[in-house]
Amino acid sequence: MTWRLLVHLAGPGTEPFPDVATALQVARNAHERMSDTIVEVIVQGPSVSQLAADGKHAPDIAALHGIPGICITACANSLHAAGLAPDALVEGVAVVPAAIAHLAQRQHDGAAYVRL
Repeated sequence: MTWRLLVHLAGPGTEPFPDVATALQVARNAHERMSDTIVEVIVQGPSVSQLAADGKHAPDIAALHGIPGICITACANSLHAAGLAPDALVEGVAVVPAAIAHLAQRQHDGAAYVRL
């Protein structure tokens, strides 16, 4: 059986709150310990700006994209609020219309949930 873990990054993404780098590390750690689990990082709120292709986290995001079982998802509503177009994100970042609806559906389908 394949498990699904949702790692939800919501918030400003600035100290003292977690940022994308923290979420990526949590995803890597989870995947290493639970190799039969699909780990999905869902980024909502101002932190979506850290998913930009020209951002400092871009190399780490791109590296995770190549690992089977890890995916990164951005909220389209948050992208709109941040003034970012989906095509400005690191290649491989998925976009969902609303993170809240996506999270609710995934949890309804049996995914485990962790909020950072």
